Amino acid sequence: MSVLSEIRPQNVFSFFETISSIPRGSGHTERISQYCDCFASDRGLKHFCDEIGNVVIFKDGSKGRENEEPLILQGHLDMVWEKDPDIEFDFMNSGLNLCTDGEYIFAKGTTLGGDDGIAVAICLAVLDDNSISHPPLEVIFTVDEETGMEGARGIDVSSLKGKRMINLDSEAEDVLWVSCAGGARADISLEVKNEPNTLKAYRLLITGLHGGHSGAEIHKNYANANVLLGRTLKEISEKTDIYISSLWGGKAGNAITPLAECVICTSDDISGIVSDCEKRAKEEFAQSDPNIEFILTQCTAEKHFSKETGDRVISLLSLLPYGVIKMSGDIQGLVQTSLNPGILSSAENAVNVGWSVRSSVNSEKEELINQLRILAEKHGASFDTYGGYPAWEYRADSPLRDRIAECYTALTGKKPGITAIHAGLECGLFSDKIKGLDSVSIGPDMQDIHTPREKLSIPSVKRIYELLLKVMEVI
Repeated sequence: MSVLSEIRPQNVFSFFETISSIPRGSGHTERISQYCDCFASDRGLKHFCDEIGNVVIFKDGSKGRENEEPLILQGHLDMVWEKDPDIEFDFMNSGLNLCTDGEYIFAKGTTLGGDDGIAVAICLAVLDDNSISHPPLEVIFTVDEETGMEGARGIDVSSLKGKRMINLDSEAEDVLWVSCAGGARADISLEVKNEPNTLKAYRLLITGLHGGHSGAEIHKNYANANVLLGRTLKEISEKTDIYISSLWGGKAGNAITPLAECVICTSDDISGIVSDCEKRAKEEFAQSDPNIEFILTQCTAEKHFSKETGDRVISLLSLLPYGVIKMSGDIQGLVQTSLNPGILSSAENAVNVGWSVRSSVNSEKEELINQLRILAEKHGASFDTYGGYPAWEYRADSPLRDRIAECYTALTGKKPGITAIHAGLECGLFSDKIKGLDSVSIGPDMQDIHTPREKLSIPSVKRIYELLLKVMEVI
């Protein structure tokens, strides 16, 4: 049964509902790539799907506009998979449970994937409607944006002719994004040795945190569950002997970790220490994360890390750097440099921590990466960095930006904000690949992306769609 069939623009939300039924987490975009490929084939549109899953669809200009300069439209196919801890949900095999209150669309218990599913839906609606006035279109759907922009990094753009691009990965309707930070991913892997467990075992769950986008919301002082877990384990270990059996916290470097858990083996009662740590966390984050909970329950564990390797793990976790490192001196309120330890996991013989590092100053980004490398070396761990992407530099002369701003004012009676964003956008990679590219990022209002509270504004989608149609008409 359709949930969004009565919502306008109906063509946009119909496509959004369809793609929301297709599992499309980062690294698992085969089915959504295939859907877009079939969409183009069914409509006789020239297109290609490359070996990593990027899809590019071409559409001739509308009647009388066939020879105009092409316009590139771009969004990404993948989404972040996060869910509430108390629900069971099979992201690999299930479509999202969409809901609406008439003002917003959200998904029951999980992320919505409005980032960037609404861009895909808008582009498909444009391609599907032959009544729209537009120049020749080159529509790019990339994969794995959320895990290092691998699609944009690997795509071959030699067949593209456009020199102007509208990226639809913004989450603020009244702002044109024209610059963004560069970034990279960094991983530390610490080998551990396992021993049979003969002690009591406790499961410590740190939950109830706000979470959020590690670029767009890193300045809001939200607690990171991995950081809290490291602090807590350090305090417990200073008061009694403990052995770590397993760890987990977060799946995405670009999501502020909302919950983390650890299985602790010990002969002592640690409930009082945990309670004290919870009390301090509640006081420290009373404004940003009022619902923090530390839940300690007894469980079973067959083995744990050796004391020596476990202590190194606790030391590493107690030193996790996180948050805003420096604010911009040029743009008020803009984060210049930050990092987020969004991934924590333990496998058979190793503990792994993954960061998202961002900066609009390349030297500061490299210095942060070097600090993480030193942290790894000090703990006898291996270090790797990957997925680096360039900053998207501000362009003083941008006819596309000026035209979009004019159209926005004509439609709303207001001037849009024009600003940079700390979050990464694929515009930087495409600007490197397509010399002279004039690009702007727009999109509808969304809240709490990368969390199960993610919401997409219905009226804002309508206005952004109308803005895009107007821009294409007059560009």
